[in-house]
This record gives sequence, C-alpha cells and structure tokens, in this order.
Amino acid sequence: MKITVCGIGYVGLSNAILLAQNNQVVAFDIIKEKVDLVNNKKSPIVDREIHDYLENKNLNLSCTTSFEEAVSNSDYIVIATPTNYDTEKDFFDTSSIENVIEKLLALKTNATIVIKSTIPVGYTERLIEKINYNNVLFSPEFLREGHALYDNLYPSRIVVSYSSNFPEMKDKAIEFAKLLEQGAIKQDIEIIYTNYTEAEAIKLFANTYLALRVAYFNELDTYAEIRGLNTQQIIKGVCLDPRIGDFYNNPSFGYGGYCLPKDTKQLKANYKDVPENLISAIVESNRTRKDYIANTILQKNPKKVGIYRLTMKAGSDNFRQSAIQGIMNRIRAKGVEIEVYEPTLQGEYFEGFKLENDFDSFCKESDCIVCNRFTLELEKYKDKVYTRDLFYRD
Repeated sequence: MKITVCGIGYVGLSNAILLAQNNQVVAFDIIKEKVDLVNNKKSPIVDREIHDYLENKNLNLSCTTSFEEAVSNSDYIVIATPTNYDTEKDFFDTSSIENVIEKLLALKTNATIVIKSTIPVGYTERLIEKINYNNVLFSPEFLREGHALYDNLYPSRIVVSYSSNFPEMKDKAIEFAKLLEQGAIKQDIEIIYTNYTEAEAIKLFANTYLALRVAYFNELDTYAEIRGLNTQQIIKGVCLDPRIGDFYNNPSFGYGGYCLPKDTKQLKANYKDVPENLISAIVESNRTRKDYIANTILQKNPKKVGIYRLTMKAGSDNFRQSAIQGIMNRIRAKGVEIEVYEPTLQGEYFEGFKLENDFDSFCKESDCIVCNRFTLELEKYKDKVYTRDLFYRD
C-alpha cells in the first residue's frame, strides 16, 4: 500500500516512520533541507527516537519536494501541515490544509484523505461540503514534542472519524486505524471510531485540559511563593491523591509551545454563544502567570537579564510561542537589557534580542539568569538563577 504524508514536522514525520515499517511511504515537504535530511536518514527535528529509527530501521520511506511524485497512485494521503492560530480572525489558519486538498483535487485523485492537522470543531464537515469530495477521514494526534514517535509506537488511543452521512467510509476508517495499529509496538490499543465533530472536540478538549492542569499548578505555585510557603510540599501532598496523580504538575513560566496556546484559544473561539467561564479562565490564567513571573524578576532590579534557552522543554528544539518569550517581551518593555543563550540559533540577534553563544560569558555578564527548566550546566551559577522548575523535570 502506498501512503503519502504531506508535511514532515513532529506529526508528519513520526506518522511517516510508523507507517513506513509496513507500507511504502512517500513524504512531501516544501523545505528542501528537511527533505534531504530525511533521505539521508537524518532527522530534521530533535527527537532521539525518530533519529534512531531513520538511521537504523529498514524503512520503506522516501521524501520529495515534488507534490505530484508524492501523491501519484497513493491509497491514503495524510495531511500533517501546520495550522497556526490567526489572532486577527480568532481562528485556526487552515489554509495549508486547503492548499494541499486543492492540488489533490486538481489531479483528480481517488485517494482517501486523512487530516492529521489540528482543526476547529466542525471544520471537516464544512470542508467536505465545500469541496464535494467525501473520501475524507480526520484522525487527531496526541503527541509530545521530543517523544512524537514513542507516542505513535505506544499510543494512548487511536481516534479515526468519518461522516455518518457516508457510512461507506467506515471501512476506510477501520482500515486506516489498522495501519496505525500495525505499526505500533503497544498491544490492545483503545480505538475510537466517531463522527468528525466529536473527534475534533476530543483533540481540543484534551489539550485544553492539559493547559488547565499546567495553569492550576502554576497558580498554586504563585500563591505559595507570595505567601512564603513550600510549593513542593503542597504539590506532593495534593498529588498523592490517586484521583489527581503525581504527574504534569511541575510549575513553569506558563504553558507554551506549538499546541496548547493555539488549541486553547481555538476552543475558546468555538465556545461562541455557548455559556462558559472555565475555558476563558485557562487562557487568561496563562497571561497572568507570565505577568507575575516578569514582575518577580523585575523586583530583583537586574541591570541585565540572561535568558537561558528558548525551548519549552528538554529534548525539544521547538520554541514557537514558548512561555519564556512572553516573559522576555514584558521585561524588555520595562527597559531592562536582555541577552539570550540559545545554542541552536546562529547569528547575533533573535527577534531583536542579543544572542550570546559563549555559555560562561553569558552567565558571568547576567545579573539574573532566567530559565524555565533547570539543567546541571547551570549549577555553577545557581545563585543567579531564577526558575520555578521545582522538580527538575518536565
């Protein structure tokens, strides 16, 4: 079976590797450098598992910048292109999905389209009505950055959706779910078949709950820090309750990264004309947390603030919408000099912030070193460090 995967970010590449264990997979991307890396069995993203599978496994996987070559004679075409949040429209920008589908329809394909990109609730039904092509599935992903392939090999669940208006698509949904299951290592995976809108809601509500949990423990930490209480002891005591659990509870500068900020805002937008308090509060709580962290740093009266790493978590190269950037912008607005240590970046500046690539010089020149996640590298300069990473883990 030939499967095309459009987009080789975390979602696309991890799915391509999973499926290429048992099928012919051709991945498509518009960035030639990423395509060349994959064809040379190297990963364009920081994920050790992906790197190892590309380098050591005998995968039937190739990558191309030619769209026609990628989709020719494909049985399934998986779309994993980015859907960034458009702040002006207050909605996901789904144009990348529509661009792929427009090209596919122009080629008069009969392939089954599988949307993996995150989309608004109700999007797939509107899309099918617009394009008059019902051979479409939506299958949300539930991946962590830095563990994208692992979460495909050991999935918490597989969700595949189709329209009840087109019951013939149920067989396609079952077949695609079996393809995902076949590539996984985990056995007895929970598989959910549902309608498009329910699957879209599952994705957004799942990520918003994760954001809620981050916001909750961050607000607990804010309270404890202001009142002079021991946050660690409080969190441990709270999380020993098995209904709560000792996980996803390490304080931070706020939830960030590619998914949670945009998904919470999209769900909030989907609540238009629906009574709610909690969803809006999650979004607002994240802003409040960043305000509090920035004000706490400014109260130290530093002349120069050093920002240690822009990435959201250890083992990830992604710093899109990382929470620490919100802190940086707030501090800069008060006229305080900022310098950034981010070894993955080249050049002298990032978004107008000065870069310093020499670690020791960076630490010595900074009055306060701000880091969202602490590493042993900082131990020597610990007296300068400000972090809310209390458990030294993500």
